Amino acid sequence: MLNIRTFSLGPLQTNAYLLQGDDSGKAVIIDPGMNPGPLLKAIQDLEIEAILLTHAHFDHMGGVDEIRKLKGCPVYLHDLESDWLTTPKLNGSLNWQATPPLSTDPAEYAMDEGQKLSLIGHTFKVFHTPGHSPGSVSLLCDNDLFAGDVLFRMGVGRTDLTGGRERDLIDSIQNKLYTFADEVKVYPGHGPKTTIGYEKQNNPYVSAR
Repeated sequence: MLNIRTFSLGPLQTNAYLLQGDDSGKAVIIDPGMNPGPLLKAIQDLEIEAILLTHAHFDHMGGVDEIRKLKGCPVYLHDLESDWLTTPKLNGSLNWQATPPLSTDPAEYAMDEGQKLSLIGHTFKVFHTPGHSPGSVSLLCDNDLFAGDVLFRMGVGRTDLTGGRERDLIDSIQNKLYTFADEVKVYPGHGPKTTIGYEKQNNPYVSAR
């Protein structure tokens, strides 16, 4: 059973997810955003096996360095965005004046389509879902899907940032995410969770085929 805690972090209210498996002393973090104080407090007594980034926009990785230095954990990111952690022009932090210094080190491991990550006693399957950014990934663990900024409750990610492309986003949603079972729960990068079935029926931006 996957225990999922959500932390809404930073000025853009980015969802960071703290995941614990059967061994309650170990955890994985997905998308630790800016101002990660509440998340740092929650992981004080935990071993963090990995930080998984759905993509490398500044609001999703603003807390990476603090957590990495505190816990010595590796960072996973799609290879198409391998330079983004350390490049403000690519991760968007140049456009946000209040952004503190971000990561000074690249990710240790690359994620790609079809990869399976064995962490905290669970398997996370990686789906490359570009459109919001070229290296966006969605992570499926049993019936829990961590979709980053690809799919929201009755919304989708914007495509006007570096490397974004509307056609790719629609393709990622229709031909990958919408193929999952209706009961799969979607944990987005912003806003409340939803389900694949609900979005197929109600999302005004991308319809089911």
